[in-house]
Parts: sequence; C-alpha cells; structure tokens
Amino acid sequence: MLREETVFGPIFSRRLGTSLGINLLPEKGKFCNFDCIYCECGWNRDGRNDNKLPSAEKVRHDLSNKLQDLYADGVKVDSITFSGDGEPTLNPEFPQIIDDTLALRDRYAASAKVSVLSNATRVHIPEVFAAVSKVDNPIMKIDAPTNELVAKINNPAPGYDVQRVVEALKQFEGNFILQWCLLRSPEFDSSKPEVVLPMLDIIRTLHPREVMAYTIDRPTPAQNLSKVTPEEMDVLLKPLMDEGFKVQIKG
Repeated sequence: MLREETVFGPIFSRRLGTSLGINLLPEKGKFCNFDCIYCECGWNRDGRNDNKLPSAEKVRHDLSNKLQDLYADGVKVDSITFSGDGEPTLNPEFPQIIDDTLALRDRYAASAKVSVLSNATRVHIPEVFAAVSKVDNPIMKIDAPTNELVAKINNPAPGYDVQRVVEALKQFEGNFILQWCLLRSPEFDSSKPEVVLPMLDIIRTLHPREVMAYTIDRPTPAQNLSKVTPEEMDVLLKPLMDEGFKVQIKG
C-alpha cells in the first residue's frame, strides 16, 4: 500500500514521464469515494488511521520548497501531478490549491505540465470543474460503461451513475484525457465485447483529446486479477485509432 507525503517524488510515470506528485489526502491514510479492486493504495478500510487533509497553505509551502530544490539541482519535471492516496478533488481547498500550483509552476518549472488524476465523480460541481479546467492535463477515469460493472471494479460511494459522469465530462468539449483501466477477474473481463463496444461509444460521445488505456502494474488489494495485454488493447482500441483518436496504451 502506498502512503504518500503531501509532495513526493519526482518518480517515473508510465503515462506522464518524470512526475512530481501532490497528495491532497492524508499522508498516512486513504480518503476516496471509490474503493477500486486494483488500487495500489489498498482498500479504504486499511487507511483510516489518518484522516487529516493538508491545507492549501501546507501544499503551497511544501511544493514551493520542493520546486526550488529541484530548480537549484537542475532536475527537469515533466508533470506536477495530483494523484496521491485517493480522490484529490475531495480536498475542500482543491480550487485554491490548483491556482497556487499553477503560479508556482510558472515560477520554478515553466515547462512542466500540471496534471490531475481524478475519478470524475465531482466534475459536475461548478467550482471543481472550473479548477480542473485550468490544468494542462485533466485526466478523468471511466473504467466501465455500466453501473453494475463499475460497482464490481470501482466500488463507488452511493449515488454514482456512469451517465451523470458522462454528462459532466461533456463540459470539457473534448479538452481532457480519458483514462481506462482494463483488467480481468473471475467475475468480469474488460476485453469482452459487451464491455468494449459501449466504452468505445462513450469515448466517441465525449471525444477526448487522448485516451489512456492501461492495465494493472502493481500488487492489487483484490486477488485473482490479471492483465489485459498491450497487444490485446491494441486490437480492442484499433477502431478508435482508425477514426483518428489519439490512444496511449500502457501494459
């Protein structure tokens, strides 16, 4: 289980390159409205010993110090990435933190992109959408086309609805990145036509500027999960690529 400091790294990301992480959630716990069976941070129940969220002031202080140190050492950062131990938009000061981060990026790491990895459950909230819209890479997750399959993969908090998320993501008018994790368990297979075909239709509806398709890469809290291989994903997503979509596949 990963437990991250407020500012951590930089680390190498399969999708974003050299990534300086920002964790807007507890440093020794987990805080999320999903409980994904593949989450590298473990189950929510295993991370409840710490529920203190960092303030905007703490994030600004820690990020400023880290960026100054990296700048002095000549370390290039490709992405300043909001990820951490759960859903970053749950931090009540998220909009202010985004503004502070953009200002610090411009001052100390002008070539770096600012990225937000989110499960997209809160982009229907105006202030959350406004904040996420300011970053270079709003990376929004949809792992399944039906509420039934989302329940098996993501274990969302009550009230989740795929169609509401799709409608909220339409606000981006395509200027976002859609993230999709494909995997297999004894109960489902993300590579089956009944999953892939409606997912492709969702992607066509939203027309994101990029699709990030990936699979599990680290130990998972649920047992008996297996990968969908990059070669399989190439075949599954070929219709999108043939239609001109930018698709990034990571095994």
